[in-house]
Amino acid sequence: MSTPMNTNLDASNFKLLSLGLLCSMMLRMPSLCAGDGDSDWPKYSASAILSVWPDLAPGETSRETGTLLPAKAGETKPIDRVSGVRRPTLDVYPAKNPSGTAVIILPGGGFTYVVPNLEGSEAAEWLNEIGITVFVLRYRTKESAEPGEPLWQRPLQDTQRALRLIRHQAQRWQLQPDRIGLLGFSAGGQVGAIAHSKADQSTYTAVDAIDDKACSPDFSILIYPWQLIDATTGELLEPIQITDSSAPAFIVHTHDDASSSIGAAKLYIALKQHKVPAELHVYQNGGHGYGVRDRPNSVISSWPARATDWLKIRGLIDPKN
Repeated sequence: MSTPMNTNLDASNFKLLSLGLLCSMMLRMPSLCAGDGDSDWPKYSASAILSVWPDLAPGETSRETGTLLPAKAGETKPIDRVSGVRRPTLDVYPAKNPSGTAVIILPGGGFTYVVPNLEGSEAAEWLNEIGITVFVLRYRTKESAEPGEPLWQRPLQDTQRALRLIRHQAQRWQLQPDRIGLLGFSAGGQVGAIAHSKADQSTYTAVDAIDDKACSPDFSILIYPWQLIDATTGELLEPIQITDSSAPAFIVHTHDDASSSIGAAKLYIALKQHKVPAELHVYQNGGHGYGVRDRPNSVISSWPARATDWLKIRGLIDPKN
């Protein structure tokens, strides 16, 4: 018999997580006051934190929500890196004028950590402005993986559970349950591409009634998705199986990204071959890991405007936004 889910973090874990974030902010204050060009950081905060699983995530023995790593030297605008995530959570950013559409953001970090600001809250600010409610998923990092287990497997379970949870809570957040999408960056883009192609094939055993909900996204936005190609075959990773019923997708990469844009192109081709609505942008330069930020001598920061156009065309946001 499954137990009812408490979707909010329990008080002790919430206090610990909040205290950790607060301490990190205070430690960074001297450098911010010294004039590093970002004195208003952090300017966009979550309104709530949800626990993805009712207790332990599948295969876990720990409830650690992660540790915020020290900032790297020389970063003029801080990048948060959270490692050791064993109990995944969702940072909630409600839209002021909700369109009924939601996006679950899957940050990057090479599965070593997740980056909840550069590839999370900063994108949430843009999406909130166009009427989309955002949930930033701090999925499990590689410490939780068993030997030989694909690093994407547990983040994929967290993603599928998060999609089900948000559909279950759709009324609470003024959402339409058939308008829940993913925005994946880098490693999160790899997870997003796999989740996109799973066609409601659950990767874990149901734990409660929430798992009766659909676990595939209604659309996906994949930004510099990491390593979508099998190094041996040169084809898309085996778990990425696009079908005629796959959801629409918007994909961005750069020509000079070391994580080759060929994977993004092959994913687009697969979508095209199955007559799935899709859009691919390969920019000349911009590298990797830019989020929604500018890069010198590049127009890569224009991708959110192109994605906004695509969301309008898909009828997922109000054209006035």
